[in-house]
Amino acid sequence: MGYNSVLSVLPDTDPGQSALSAAIEITRQADAHLDVLALGIDRTPTAHLYAGANALIQQDARNDAVQKAADISDAAKARLQAEDIRWAVDDGVVHLPLLNRFVASRARFADLVIMPQPYGEGKGAEHEAICESALFDARVPLLVCPQEFEKIDARRIVIGWNESPEALAAIRAALPVMQAADLVSIAVIDPPAHSPDRSDPGGPLSKMLARHGINAEISVLSKSMPRVSDVLMRHMSDIDAGLMVMGAYGHSRFREAILGGATRDMLQNIKQPVLFAH
Repeated sequence: MGYNSVLSVLPDTDPGQSALSAAIEITRQADAHLDVLALGIDRTPTAHLYAGANALIQQDARNDAVQKAADISDAAKARLQAEDIRWAVDDGVVHLPLLNRFVASRARFADLVIMPQPYGEGKGAEHEAICESALFDARVPLLVCPQEFEKIDARRIVIGWNESPEALAAIRAALPVMQAADLVSIAVIDPPAHSPDRSDPGGPLSKMLARHGINAEISVLSKSMPRVSDVLMRHMSDIDAGLMVMGAYGHSRFREAILGGATRDMLQNIKQPVLFAH
């Protein structure tokens, strides 16, 4: 099993962004095909879309989105022409309220979607919407790259394991990467006393990975920091890992948005690439 089709959605004009660099690298390693969606977003307020609204406002916004998509496409093509991979760049223009459905219609045919960190300076609501669309609407694994990022180092990988279906989905999606790793650390944080695997936390998962030829070790960690994401990132630093694999949004998105959660915390604070699945 491997990645044959990789997708990166670009809502920005910066061709040197981390996500495109990572997408090129993974596409080359997997001998895959990279599809880039250059996205122009029509931000016309919904109130202007009723019958009889000013047609000039609507047309100007549409023209701006078309031009933005063209600019992103040109920049991406200029970057990709120097690369020795198979690739294609497609323009897309969409009204903001329809963004999730539009992205999902493209992403669902990919094996892996690669996006930049959706939070931080210069990031708008569309970045978060694109990531969530890949995870929830398209049901595709998502690799998120931090702002300051040069190259993926997947020789050492940490799995955030909590026995959830989301975590197992992420692990299955990451098998091609983990099979090439030197070490995979299964991080279990404060395993519950009444878990079916309480006497051997992470043991069945370790056995599964071994049958895929993956060298895995189990690290039982204490939640000695306020956030699970902080514990996982500290463990990554301790073992010099370059990639995290974890499930996304074990709770509802609404609950995560109101109360916070490991997924949102990780997306906001990642220092290394993280592969999510839901």
